[in-house]
Parts: sequence; C-alpha cells; structure tokens
Amino acid sequence: MFPADLKYTKDHEWLKPAGDGTALIGITRYAQDALGDVVFVDLPEVGIAFAQGEEFGTVESVKTVSELNMPSAGEVLEVNATLADHPEAVNEDPYGKGWMVKIKLTGDLANLLDAKAYEALVSAESH
Repeated sequence: MFPADLKYTKDHEWLKPAGDGTALIGITRYAQDALGDVVFVDLPEVGIAFAQGEEFGTVESVKTVSELNMPSAGEVLEVNATLADHPEAVNEDPYGKGWMVKIKLTGDLANLLDAKAYEALVSAESH
C-alpha cells in the first residue's frame, strides 16, 4: 500500500534516501487524500537548513492549510518548482512528480517509520 523504499513520519510526510547523503521529501497518499484537492504549495528557499520536525512549508487545499514538517534534519538543495504552477501533482503522483524538496541529510533516520509501521498508524487513525 505504501512504497517500501520510503521512510515515514507520524505527520504523514515521506522521505526517500538517495544513497548519496541526499533525500527527497513529500507527503503521503494518505495525507493528500485527507487534504483533498491541493491548490497551492509553499516551499522554502534553497540553502535553508531545518531541524527534524521543524516546519519547512505549507500545503493549501480546498479544505485547509497544513504544515509540512521536516522528517530529518537537512539543508534544502532543491525545491520542486513544478508545484508552483501545477500543485495538483501532489494529488496525482505524491511519491513521484509531487515530491516537494530535496535535502542534504544532516540528521539520522532512526525514528522514522518503515512502510509496515506507517500502514499500521494509518489503519489505526482511520478506524
């Protein structure tokens, strides 16, 4: 149900380690389903460093505005500029075209959830 190669937060962000000290970050399919149609994504500037758990942006949908929290400490290397004109990519392909930022990892991933643990969390939340 959730890609096994990703790490997850309890706040429904995902992190995909690239194996070179960098990682892509986005929100899960569960999160975008809960948000509804995404209409705007506010992302940080390249070069800004964030602590784990720190807010790095927001996602605005037709229903609400939600904070994006950094899954692991890191410095923003790249933002997905496509989302400025096409925020719907978050709904259409949250694990692909809908990625949000690429970071240089400066923290560890030890307290992130694997796909099985995240699926259990989502299952508990939706009951």
